[in-house]
Order: sequence, then C-alpha cells, then structure tokens
Amino acid sequence: MIERIIQNEIRENVKDIAVIFRMNVGLLKGRSGKFVATGVPKGFSDLFGFRKSDGKTIFLEIKNEKGKASQEQIHFLKTMQEYGAITGIARSVEEAREIIIKG
Repeated sequence: MIERIIQNEIRENVKDIAVIFRMNVGLLKGRSGKFVATGVPKGFSDLFGFRKSDGKTIFLEIKNEKGKASQEQIHFLKTMQEYGAITGIARSVEEAREIIIKG
C-alpha cells in the first residue's frame, strides 16, 4: 500500500483519540527560476499532533509493509521521545492507535 494512503487512513481513524496533521514538503520553482525547498528538516515525521486525553505531543513515521525508516527519521523519533513525546513507526491504523494509546 502507498504510504500516503496509510497516512490518510490513520488521520481519519484516530480522530477520537488524537489531533493529527500531515506536513507537506517539496520543491517549488520561484519567479527567479531558482528552486526553493519547503517543509521541515530532514527526518521530521510524516504525521504529528497531540493526544486529546492529555495534550501530549505525537510524532509518527508511517511506512508500508516494505518501508524502512532512515537514520535521520530514527534519530528524530529518538530525540522527540527524549523530550517526552509519543513516538513510533506505524504501518497501519491499528499500530498507530496502539502507539498513541500506550504512549
């Protein structure tokens, strides 16, 4: 399954327990012809937000069944966890819900 589809399914199916956002990133061609990068630092999680029950911050890296997190993504998740955020790598709605609830 395409990761974007998994991300959208997660966003739709955790609304009862969390508020989750997806950050869009990419390159834009400016008026001068130069490309400008938009978005967040390399490694930033696909989905982020907060748990409704306590406001705790959430960062989720979303992968399909074959996907593997990069070193930058793993480092980002570990760093955010050290600061008290709920973090994890999810491949399905069920995994995302488990991460959020147990976090």
